[in-house]
Amino acid sequence: MGDESRHQLPSVHSVLEHPLLKGMPHAAAADAAREAVSRARAKGSRPTLDAIALEAAQLAGAAIQRSCRPLVNCSGTILNTGLGRAKLSPSAVEAVRDAAGSVALEINLETGDRGDRQRPLQPVLNKLTGCESALVVNNNAAAVFLTLNTFCANKSVLLSRGQSVEIGGSFRMPDVIRSAGAALIDVGCTNKTYVDDYENAITEHTAAYVRCHPSNFRIQGFTHEPTAFDLAQSAHRHHLLLIDDVGSGCLINTEMFGLPHEPTIADSLKAGADIVTASGDKLLGGPQAGIICGAKKLIERIAKNPLARALRIDKLTAAALEATLLDYVRGDLMQIPTLRYLARSTAEIEQLANRVCRELQDTQPKPHVTPGVCEPGGGALPGVQLPSWRVSFAAADADGFARKMRLAGVIGYISQSQFHLDMRTVDEPDIERIVQAARA
Repeated sequence: MGDESRHQLPSVHSVLEHPLLKGMPHAAAADAAREAVSRARAKGSRPTLDAIALEAAQLAGAAIQRSCRPLVNCSGTILNTGLGRAKLSPSAVEAVRDAAGSVALEINLETGDRGDRQRPLQPVLNKLTGCESALVVNNNAAAVFLTLNTFCANKSVLLSRGQSVEIGGSFRMPDVIRSAGAALIDVGCTNKTYVDDYENAITEHTAAYVRCHPSNFRIQGFTHEPTAFDLAQSAHRHHLLLIDDVGSGCLINTEMFGLPHEPTIADSLKAGADIVTASGDKLLGGPQAGIICGAKKLIERIAKNPLARALRIDKLTAAALEATLLDYVRGDLMQIPTLRYLARSTAEIEQLANRVCRELQDTQPKPHVTPGVCEPGGGALPGVQLPSWRVSFAAADADGFARKMRLAGVIGYISQSQFHLDMRTVDEPDIERIVQAARA
């Protein structure tokens, strides 16, 4: 564009004066106006004032809109990490809302003295897992790191090669061990490890056996791994700790839903593990948190680690986790969305899919109901696929259709050139949002 054409572009001031930007916060509108004019200049085009103002209004609107906004999960993954994993129960949502103001976090209401934010969680976790004591930090990676740093810094730990895992977000167990200040000693083989492999690797520098549940994969065939009980017996004979990362935070027997057995915190503690770590936002169904359970004297040592304060939970997490754990104590399991979705019958899911289709029969592309599968996700129950039903759209531009649905607040997936909405994770209030998004 020549200099003459450049001068024909609307000024930033004139864009700001346009009615489309009236009422918007000045700082956001001014930044957007400058950006819109700059883009037009870089393209060498001469758009009208109205066109530039429209682009500026869109830029300003996006800048002041919350990016962390509610979505309907029809992705075919119950614990979708991109969507925040576990959907909270109504009681947990209420607890978070209440905790947004002043809340009894670190105050003893009886005496008025300074309290401990961990104290309310300990008796509930004791009841649900059988642990002597517990500490909660901001996620499970932090729980593993803090535990290893407390007991194994400047020492070595033994880990089976078959459990030297990487899970989502490039969380690698070997890296966490080393970052905690411990030396990693791999034992056994990828597919077969025995107790003797651990015992043959013990030296005067060994502090612990580490056991890691392979949350997001499964090795099948010619395999062997010692049980938690066998490892605990061996570790204790040699005056070592068994630190067990069970991953998903499962508190119930998943076989009650017709699913494979997922290791629970209680299972590991009963087997003799000294410290068990787990996530709060996977099969437990609560907020992101790292739960550390074990013997009282060991938990006290972890709590005194200076890093414990850096990794502690905030009031919103504490409130949501306590409310979720109390759902378990009361037996309100189906109030926890993660468990409700796992237990949901295919007949109920099909009814939801048919209902959405009936609401959209006059739209194009016309939806149809198809069978599908849904995964637990979140590094829980690896390899498990749950039969499901979905609402499918044979859109000419599946990618474009998926994008429009995302922007309208509904997350689905594309398979075989069709756009699908898996209905296993859909609740009653979600139906209207799905229908409105598809119509739009």
